[in-house]
Amino acid sequence: MTWSPGHHEDGTCSCHPSSVQSVHQTLDEMDFERGIWNAALNGDLEGVKRHILRYGKPNEPDPFGYTALHYASRNGHYDICHFLLEHGASCNVRTHGGASPLHRAAFCGHTAIAQLLLDHGADPAATDDDGKTCLHKAAENGHQELCELILERHPQLRHMQDNSQRRAGDLVPAKNEGLRRKLLDL
Repeated sequence: MTWSPGHHEDGTCSCHPSSVQSVHQTLDEMDFERGIWNAALNGDLEGVKRHILRYGKPNEPDPFGYTALHYASRNGHYDICHFLLEHGASCNVRTHGGASPLHRAAFCGHTAIAQLLLDHGADPAATDDDGKTCLHKAAENGHQELCELILERHPQLRHMQDNSQRRAGDLVPAKNEGLRRKLLDL
């Protein structure tokens, strides 16, 4: 029996790292691309549906603790968020850094998704590892409509401080003085 270079007599193959960095993928990256996370990240509702119907794991985390709901929330994919929530996804699941899907939606300014998550029981007072709530995340990017939605439902959040003793109003970009004043209750 003859074997091609790189193959062993027991049938195993020795793989060598590619010298071209752009074509080298880790197993984690390949799992990500085949998993539900990539479909959620890229707005592929049909891919998310196929994965849920086949495996039924809406809360499966990637190696960093992100779930499909984190990716869909961050990227503004409302229909995917709705589908995942209707199929058992937890809106309070956390990444290794403590971020919830609501933190991701708030940081990116996705008001409709934040409202959907709140309607499904997302905890607006939950803090990430930096002590920031969803209001802090929305404020630091100047997302006024989202800040107003959160304040309307949970006005007490304006007083919460992060691990650096900053309130959400302290994080508002300088160009948005009106929002800063509203959050600081001035």
